[in-house]
Amino acid sequence: MKTIFHVDMDAFFVSVEELFDPSLKGKAVVVGGRPDERGVVSAASYEARKFGVHSAMPLRTAYKHCPHAIFVDGHPERYREYSGRAFQVLLRFSPQIEMASIDEAYIDMSGTERLHGPPLRAAHALHETMRAETSLNCSIGIAASRLVAKVSSDQAKPNGVLWVIPGQEVNFLAPLDVRKIPGVGKVTEKSLHALGIRKVGDLTQFDESFLESRFGKWGLALAGKARGLDAGGWFDSDVGADSDPKSISHEHTYGEDTGDSEVLEATLARLSEMVGRRLRENHLYARTLQLKLRYSDFSTFTRAHTLERATQVDTEIFDEVRSLFRQNWKRGSRIRLLGVHASSFEAAEPQPDLIGEDKHERWKNALEAADRLRDKYGESAVSLASGMKGGFRERVHENPVGLRGKQKPAEP
Repeated sequence: MKTIFHVDMDAFFVSVEELFDPSLKGKAVVVGGRPDERGVVSAASYEARKFGVHSAMPLRTAYKHCPHAIFVDGHPERYREYSGRAFQVLLRFSPQIEMASIDEAYIDMSGTERLHGPPLRAAHALHETMRAETSLNCSIGIAASRLVAKVSSDQAKPNGVLWVIPGQEVNFLAPLDVRKIPGVGKVTEKSLHALGIRKVGDLTQFDESFLESRFGKWGLALAGKARGLDAGGWFDSDVGADSDPKSISHEHTYGEDTGDSEVLEATLARLSEMVGRRLRENHLYARTLQLKLRYSDFSTFTRAHTLERATQVDTEIFDEVRSLFRQNWKRGSRIRLLGVHASSFEAAEPQPDLIGEDKHERWKNALEAADRLRDKYGESAVSLASGMKGGFRERVHENPVGLRGKQKPAEP
């Protein structure tokens, strides 16, 4: 029987902001930008949540819900730093760690009883160590599966520990709303409600074949999840097992729509840098690159190109997406959002192309050096000259560059 911990930092972004500005403590705080800006809430303090503010809510909507809240831009560099500190604490308890995002992780504690004691004792020790080493609170869910551990950490918030004893998974999940199951969003919730399924326990009253007929493979997964099983949908591998990303992308939404080609191309250069950095962290090479364009009227277009030779070099990524941009942008039309997306990954460096290989190697070496500078001084320390006019505040997101526990080790 496995013992899985799900460790979730409480109001992580807000809590880090409070360390640097103690006057924020006990107040309604929204991280993500200014109330008159486009964009969404990255995090909200528990005081702000009482007024209906939640992550992913438009900033302007958050202001309507809670006009007295303090809105802050956020500091991604600080969040990466404290995520790294939390990661180091987790390593003291088990080497089997999977960083699910910048502020949450799964830890396989199976077989660590001799070192850390039974699950509840180990969790309290981890809880106290995290507070002592980072000055931040966390909530910990304990279960025999990742799914139940995640749900139980949510139920333990804030600053709590909850252990679902093996054999009690069905009883624990039954009275909870179906939305508590990871992966169940508004659309699935509405479909389940139409069938009279409002609680997790209601799912157990339906045959797997019926759920499969209505929801396909996801229906079978739901049937398993209602019994507390890691039945697909994010939970297909063991904690700490390698799971390469299927795609890597970065987007930017402008505060004001723009039709300035120089600004637009500079933004594409900056986004290409961010994608290239993530590719190098994961030791991956992308063969397919995609441009995303969203105009002022919200019409959205994507255009992709498959390369002859996969790459992780910023300048090569930028050259391709700039070409796609110039071919597809209605010159002068105002743009709301730009995005750069990479996929079709290869794990090994492609065979060299003798023509232009020297240039490729020089860029590769330069970018590796730039990455080391960014690791030390922050993401804005080094940038392509072509991206200087495209500078924008990095949005807080679940898988930022430089996140401890996300990078794969370099090949020997």
